[in-house]
Amino acid sequence: MSKDRVALYLQDAHSLQEGIKLVQYAEEKGFEAVWQAESRLVRDAIVPMAAFAATTTKIKVASGVTNNWTRNIGLLAATFLTLDDLAPDRIICGIGAWWDPLASKVGIKRHKPLSAMRDTVQVLRQLLNMETVTHHSEFHHVDGIKLDVVHGRKEPRNVPIYIGATGMKMMEMAGEVADGVCLNYLVNPAYNLRAMDALERGAKKAGRSIDDIDRPQLMICSVDHNRKRALDGARKMITQYLGQQPHLMKASGVSQELLDEIHQVLTWPATDEQIEAAMHLVPDDVVQMCTAAGSPEEVKAKVREYVDNGCTCPILYPLGDARLMIDIFADGYSD
Repeated sequence: MSKDRVALYLQDAHSLQEGIKLVQYAEEKGFEAVWQAESRLVRDAIVPMAAFAATTTKIKVASGVTNNWTRNIGLLAATFLTLDDLAPDRIICGIGAWWDPLASKVGIKRHKPLSAMRDTVQVLRQLLNMETVTHHSEFHHVDGIKLDVVHGRKEPRNVPIYIGATGMKMMEMAGEVADGVCLNYLVNPAYNLRAMDALERGAKKAGRSIDDIDRPQLMICSVDHNRKRALDGARKMITQYLGQQPHLMKASGVSQELLDEIHQVLTWPATDEQIEAAMHLVPDDVVQMCTAAGSPEEVKAKVREYVDNGCTCPILYPLGDARLMIDIFADGYSD
């Protein structure tokens, strides 16, 4: 069993059946959690989380991350109550503010994202504490509601709430109101230092220290004994994100010139052909600046950089051979 904390991240690159096997394998190898993505309009987090929770016994199962706009707050609380029924004390609610243009394309106006998130965390936590909640704000109108358990456990649920934060205002608020923060991927390790400062400021507002806030971090992990194959796998993903989510790439220190160049080739959503055409624009140093890509030694060294800069648990997103990645990190990443 590794003494280093490590978790697995899954999006939609694997079938659900294969995802279940990977999560079981990660559990066997000592991984502490699996985080299931819910970002693009492709795979929701809840169904895979239920599948993983039902087919494992120890590993924690987290949403990485669902958003605070599309599920009514009563349903959101009932959903996480239900997941906790399936795997008591193993469920984590990771929740984020979503992103545009996707949100606007499905009719959601993400105004006042900080207030909306603060309200969601407050009401969700009260409901999972089995309180009766009345709350009227711009974002949630609930009137004397509670999780109405008739059959089963009526006690408060241990479902920690982690905010998926990228910007420093959301980061500071996570330090104030959340149990943890899910730090984003495709940022460079120097970004983490700014994030730690913001978390510390938020924690102080709530009379806490940064050590009271868990800080797992998504990381793209493209590892292969063939270094070029590993780098090209990560390059493809970075190219896609340079087109789709430039705010992330800008936060990482990618130059505006490179972003502009990429945007001349990519539309949204980008086609495979456009991504292939733009890939050659992205140099190795940009790939390795904000991903753990390359040989096993390079990848472990990169993970250590993030951990040295405040991450408490890498959440590794496997590009390429996921089992190889799990094997490489099964014995930790410390020197």
